[in-house]
Amino acid sequence: MSAKLKDSAVDPVELTQALIRCPSVTPAEGGALAFLEERLSALGFACHRLKFVDQGTPDVENLYARFGSDSPNFCFAGHTDVVPVGNAKAWTVDPFGGEIRDGQVYGRGAADMKGAIAAFVAAACGFLDAHGTTFGGSISLLITGDEEGPSINGTRKVLDWLKAKGETLDACIVGEPTNPSKLGEMVKIGRRGSMNGKLTVQGVQGHTAYPHLADNAAHRIVRMLNAIIAEPLDDGSAHFQPSTLQIASVDVGNSANNVIPATASARFNIRFNDLHTPARVERWLRERFDAVGGDYILELDVSGVSFLTPPGRLSDLVSNSIQRLMAMTPELSTTGGTSDARFIKDHCEVVEFGLVGQTMHKVDERASIADIKTLAAIYRAFLDDYFAKS
Repeated sequence: MSAKLKDSAVDPVELTQALIRCPSVTPAEGGALAFLEERLSALGFACHRLKFVDQGTPDVENLYARFGSDSPNFCFAGHTDVVPVGNAKAWTVDPFGGEIRDGQVYGRGAADMKGAIAAFVAAACGFLDAHGTTFGGSISLLITGDEEGPSINGTRKVLDWLKAKGETLDACIVGEPTNPSKLGEMVKIGRRGSMNGKLTVQGVQGHTAYPHLADNAAHRIVRMLNAIIAEPLDDGSAHFQPSTLQIASVDVGNSANNVIPATASARFNIRFNDLHTPARVERWLRERFDAVGGDYILELDVSGVSFLTPPGRLSDLVSNSIQRLMAMTPELSTTGGTSDARFIKDHCEVVEFGLVGQTMHKVDERASIADIKTLAAIYRAFLDDYFAKS
């Protein structure tokens, strides 16, 4: 499905509507990247459509667009892929219609994060109209179609591609919806790490009337799980809230009331702060499981490590732009889940700032027209300050 603007290519609301009308449910491109490539090419950006593949994962299309060749290279990063609409009958509008009601743009991706991408483009266009080609640097957009998916064939591989070409990013804003309830409340300067775990306990099956002849895996997994939830991992750090551990499921697969189960399994997720590395978290888990005793298998998968962009020039410039336009000082936070900033932080300093996230992933997802326009203005003010002081 192609998207076309009615009027100005710099109107962030119309851009948002056009992008919403592209049904880019991950990993489908849905016409969103093709639309952005067309618009950015018309503005003079050198565009590269990048398709990456990996065994066992969906093929994913991405877009990297750059205006200029000088340093510093400032990057706006985000994703056009969206989560499924869920129960379409529960929506009061067409999830891919981009309809406007009561000052809000409705549709899947409005908040997360097609509205922010539209603001990227509008801000860059306004900046280039004002400053031309001699502003002393470059502006780039890194847009993936794999943020809501496995995050394997998206931002991480685009960054590898850039590195192989000798292309450098100097600073980046990711446009995730960072604000809890009001635009301008929060800038993310880091994220906690995320680790998924599966614990499988092995015992001996037997009759419930003769427990001395068996080893109840269910009893042992309960003690093991209690050992990791009885006390918190930590009390937090200077920039991070305390790490958390949440048990997601406990299963024994036993349909008989008179049978002691031989195996039991549990799944859990840990969000860990900068006091921990994955290896340290694993040691912490094994120490507690070993103290309970018995045979077990622990499988761990780390989707991201904790990171922090210390408060400094980048966060100051974003905060100052928010202060001028919103008359409020944003909180510098590390709350929330993971984002593609976890990959970008290995290449340049990065912060996150976007729209209000109250309706992201929900039925009737929407974003305020006023917020989309103000966000574009904040990004534009940031660009003015960033290149004026480079």
